Amino acid sequence: MNSSAWLHKKVEEVATAATTPEKSFSERQANTPLVPRVRWLVILTALLGSALVAVSEEQSKEKWTAPAAEARTKNPVAVNDSSIAAGQKIYLQRCAGCHGKTGKGDGPDAADLGIHPAKLSDAAVQGQTDGELFWKVTVGKKPMPNYRTRLSPTDRWNVINYLRTLARR
Repeated sequence: MNSSAWLHKKVEEVATAATTPEKSFSERQANTPLVPRVRWLVILTALLGSALVAVSEEQSKEKWTAPAAEARTKNPVAVNDSSIAAGQKIYLQRCAGCHGKTGKGDGPDAADLGIHPAKLSDAAVQGQTDGELFWKVTVGKKPMPNYRTRLSPTDRWNVINYLRTLARR
């Protein structure tokens, strides 16, 4: 195509565009096939989901350490049969689903988590201070929820007292 033919074609395009009324956004959208839009939505959703899973997995692999000040916190609830019984009741309702009835990380919901819940009966967990465990129960770490507003401080301390009995099982 020579330059004059090309120029003539461009002039026609401009003239046609100038005489054609501009369609509104909704008119243009109505004429757009639905399949490409759905395809892009599915692709974007998959990418976003993958990114969230990757971030979640990365966070769950980090060592979970309580701040030093929290680790030094002393348990204000005396260890006695009443406290241990109260802690056991809460543990069986809120924790055993993932951590298991005896704290071995083998609860019925554990398989759905994608990670292994802490084995609360192991020496590594039992060696943590009451303050460390209290902080972890309070703030949680995905997929474990935080219990700051779900359980009173006394209930959380009772659970810590009960957790100490799991080492003997």
